[in-house]
Amino acid sequence: MSSTVSFGYEDVTPEEKTARVGGVFSSVARKYDIMNDAMSGGMHRLWKDRFVRHVKPKKGERILDMAGGTGDIAFRMQAKGAHVTVSDINPDMLGVGQERAEKRGLTGLDWSVQNAEVLSFEDISFDAYTIAFGIRNVTHIDKALREAHRVLKRGGRFFCLEFSTTVWPGFAEVYDAYSHRVVPKLGKLISGDEDSYRYLIESIRRFPDMPSFERMIGEAGFVQTRVEPMLGGLVAIHSGWKI
Repeated sequence: MSSTVSFGYEDVTPEEKTARVGGVFSSVARKYDIMNDAMSGGMHRLWKDRFVRHVKPKKGERILDMAGGTGDIAFRMQAKGAHVTVSDINPDMLGVGQERAEKRGLTGLDWSVQNAEVLSFEDISFDAYTIAFGIRNVTHIDKALREAHRVLKRGGRFFCLEFSTTVWPGFAEVYDAYSHRVVPKLGKLISGDEDSYRYLIESIRRFPDMPSFERMIGEAGFVQTRVEPMLGGLVAIHSGWKI
């Protein structure tokens, strides 16, 4: 195993990445949802709606929403009757999610500080595992995928919403220029933090492409793996089943 991992365009030790990613999300937690709207023109809401339709949460199901942070995915799944455990390695992000749930009068969600690579949950605990825009920030993605497989029940399903690399000619170049030049400036304007958003954009560029990530999901033990690209692969929904 390599002694370094990527932190944006830098190569750092695993310990340093974990600490620095923690710092990024502690910094942006309070403005995270506002920035998502600004960066995507509100489209992240449509992507998340589509993602949850793929998950098909059912009444009474136990679902682990990893890197669930501010609760966007969990709130949607709870509305379908699922019992959702919202987990994140960053307590600041979870704190924002809990405040949002309280303001909406939502109860019944479980909130748990968890490292995706070393979950504290028992084997075969959940019917579904979801992670949206979080897997690329994990230090060792392969470990997180194996943990997802471990905590799922037989017949359990894995769903991941993540940025990828668009293959649409022309659009790829436009988005690349926008993301590198504009997004960090938006971060500075809205949250007072340019560097954190520069990292988040760079982390997208270092994330495996769609076929490579799908292969990693299969190597973790999942079957019937599938990827559905949106906007030519700018965003993708990955899925797999545990048998």
